[in-house]
Amino acid sequence: MVAVSPLTSRRRLIAIYQRLLRHHGHAGWWPGETSFEVCVGAILVQNTSWTNVEKALGVLRERALLAFAPLHALSAEALAPLIRSSGCFNVKARRLSAFLSFLGREYAGRTADMAREDPLILRRKLLSVSGIGRETADSIVLYAAGLPLFVVDAYTRRIFSRLGLIRGDEDYDEIRAFFEQRLPRNAALFNDYHAQIVRLGKDVCRPKPRCEACPLGDLCARRGVRRATIRGRPRTLDGSAAGR
Repeated sequence: MVAVSPLTSRRRLIAIYQRLLRHHGHAGWWPGETSFEVCVGAILVQNTSWTNVEKALGVLRERALLAFAPLHALSAEALAPLIRSSGCFNVKARRLSAFLSFLGREYAGRTADMAREDPLILRRKLLSVSGIGRETADSIVLYAAGLPLFVVDAYTRRIFSRLGLIRGDEDYDEIRAFFEQRLPRNAALFNDYHAQIVRLGKDVCRPKPRCEACPLGDLCARRGVRRATIRGRPRTLDGSAAGR
């Protein structure tokens, strides 16, 4: 983790969120009509874009399968071709079937009952399900159960390493703790903050960033970001010569 005092990093995290909120308004993520759909989407979106997931969810919805009972009744083999558009569909069908069995066993198929759990206990249970990793588990805890765990993804690593608050190569749980220890423990805040990160990462802070369009320009250290040659020498956006 970058050496920034807890008080300074806390103030910067709040300032960053407030700036993004003013710029975008509330971001309204995660896309999903029900908490059950959020769970299904969190599994299907692994290693693919949300556009591909929407197609798979549309197929399930058209066939009246986007609910626990009808989906749980399908075998993984029957489910796989229905979610083909999400990619790695055989693997994801097995993962989704494993989650459905878990949901039936632990919560009688009712995603709403997950909200009664302690968030860390729910997370631990989800991580015991085959194919559910930390980002997927935290997405389900936050967006489906409405419990305060901060979701970390590739956008988080990219944006906050460029901002100079993290290195970007820390362990997932170290980055999650960095946010949770410095922000008010509030699910609505975590929800919208992550949504703001996703929006900024998709639209502006891309692998090749559009820094001129960034609402965080004056707050950003621009670590690791290069720009056009200045006076014949490539430089980073913090002004230091590349390679030094």
